[in-house]
Amino acid sequence: MDNLFSGLEEFGLNNLSNINIYDEKEEDTKDNKVKSKKGFSEEDIIFDRTYTCPVCDTDFKSKSVKTGRVKLKGLDSDLRPRYHQADPLKYDAILCTSCGYASLTRFFKNVTYTQADWIKKSISSSYKPVEETGNVYSYDDAIARHKMALVSSIVKKAKTSERAYTCLKTAWVIRGKAETLPKDTPDYKQVLLRLKKEEMEFISNAYEGFSDAFMKETFPMCGMDESTITLLVAELARKTGKLDEASRWISRVLVSRDANDRIKDKAREIKELLKEGRN
Repeated sequence: MDNLFSGLEEFGLNNLSNINIYDEKEEDTKDNKVKSKKGFSEEDIIFDRTYTCPVCDTDFKSKSVKTGRVKLKGLDSDLRPRYHQADPLKYDAILCTSCGYASLTRFFKNVTYTQADWIKKSISSSYKPVEETGNVYSYDDAIARHKMALVSSIVKKAKTSERAYTCLKTAWVIRGKAETLPKDTPDYKQVLLRLKKEEMEFISNAYEGFSDAFMKETFPMCGMDESTITLLVAELARKTGKLDEASRWISRVLVSRDANDRIKDKAREIKELLKEGRN
C-alpha cells in the first residue's frame, strides 16, 4: 500500500511515515490556487479563529469558515457535502503551530493528560512548524493538515471511529482537489489517477474503521446515529468493491424501523448503484 502520510516530511515527522492507522503498538502527515468567481472571493468567508491547544496550552490561530456564508449544494453517495462557490471541508482540520497536535474540529479538545504526553513524545519532539502563506488554505494545505490530524488520532490512541472519520474526511478533501484540478496541470491525467488512488486508500481505511467501530462502540458515533453509520458503511463497502458486504449493510437500513425516509431513500439509491455495478 502507498504511504498515506506522504507530504508530511515538511513537518519533520519522517519518523512516523509508516505508522499504522489501527495498530495499537505504543511506538512506532502549493497546489491549486483558489479560484474566485465573479462577485465572490473565498477570503470573504474565512476568518482567523483563536484556539488553545489541549496538548501544550498555547494559543494559536487557525482559519475557519464564517457561519452561514456557504450554501449546501448536495451530498455525494458517501455523504460528503458539496457547497456552492467554496469548499468548507478544507478548514475542518485544526493544527497547533507550536507542538504539531492536529485534529478535526469535532475532536480537538478530546485529549487526556496521558494522550497529551504521547503527542509530545511522538510528534512535538520532532515537529517543525511550517509558516502559513496566503489568506486561504489550498487543497494541498488541507490534505496535509488532515493527515496530521490522522497521525495525532493514531498516536493518542483515539477511538476507532475517530480515526475512521478522519480517514473519510481526508478522502473527501482529496476528492475536492481532484474535482478542481486545472486541466492545464502538467501530466493532468496521471495526477488525477494518483489522487483517485490516494482517495480510495483513505476510503478503504474508513470502511475498515467504521465497520469495526460499529460492532464495538456506542451511538451516536461522530455525530451520526446508527442508521446513518449503517448507510455510510454500506456505501464505503460498495466503493471499495465489497459488493456482498454493501448489500448486507443496505438491507439493514431498508428493514430498519429507526431509519428515516431520507436515509432509506439514500439506501435505495445505493442499492441501484449496486445493481448497475458502478463504483
